[in-house]
Amino acid sequence: MVSKNLGIEIKWPKYAWLNGSIVKWEDAKVHVFVHGLHYGTGVFEGIRGYYDSGVMKIFRLEDHIMRLYRSAKVILMDIPYKMEELIKAVKDVVKVNQFRSDIYIRPIAFRGLGSFGLRATNPVDVAIIAVEFGKYLSPKGIRCKISSWRKPPADSIPVWAKATGIYLLYHLAAMEAHLSGYDEAILLDSEGYVAEGAGENIFIVRNGELITPPVYDAILEGITRDTVIKLAREELRLRVVERRIRREELYVCDEAFFTGTAAEVTPIVEIDGRTIGSGTVGEITKKIMDLYREVVLSRIEKYRYWVTEVEVEGKG
Repeated sequence: MVSKNLGIEIKWPKYAWLNGSIVKWEDAKVHVFVHGLHYGTGVFEGIRGYYDSGVMKIFRLEDHIMRLYRSAKVILMDIPYKMEELIKAVKDVVKVNQFRSDIYIRPIAFRGLGSFGLRATNPVDVAIIAVEFGKYLSPKGIRCKISSWRKPPADSIPVWAKATGIYLLYHLAAMEAHLSGYDEAILLDSEGYVAEGAGENIFIVRNGELITPPVYDAILEGITRDTVIKLAREELRLRVVERRIRREELYVCDEAFFTGTAAEVTPIVEIDGRTIGSGTVGEITKKIMDLYREVVLSRIEKYRYWVTEVEVEGKG
């Protein structure tokens, strides 16, 4: 039986950051008439924090905040805070909530209350939320379905921006997959080539090569995607090819996996009823998963610059 609520259970934190101040969770509110709610005029980020012996290790914090500003610029929205202020705000939210487990951090900026209509340029509200968050998808491997919903051409909507309104497409694709008994969706682009998952980038392995769709092909330029490409090339000495992937290639590839802040590195073991490889986590995928875990926990000196450490209050 399919659950009526397919989302992830979340334990609410004590505090959030809203428009320049730490506020109690129950006071982090906006008006029902905000422009972002009615028109999807907002941008956001997803950032992982990993708890390790009294310290929260936030992965690629600056890169995520920089992308937030790039996304805002694309949709003609000015964020009314300097990047350094938002980085400090993320650290403050993490510290004041005294988290003792891994977390997911969500900075979001959206047009608030003011005028109405598509031409309105209302003041921008900014919030930062952090919640305890475990595995989003199973690290043992997931089953995927090619969605009937497709990514539009790159010149039709700003797919390069991580904009709130665009995620209606991913919601529909994910719901379609779940209601059909699958774990996640894979979207094709308008020409029928593989684009990405419902919130993840996708990689396949064929003949020892790592292959992923190019960033010019209507996909989000993922930060976890970038991390995996660098690690595969620099540490595993793999050949990484960025090119278009046909749907049929998914069915016959040796391995496949998703990357994303929430998904981290998630193996794909079945697509549309076709078993991928041996039907278990592939050898190259496993190496990337293990290496990624070491990097986000700041255990490899070369990549420690990617990790921002925050001491958690009240640690014992």
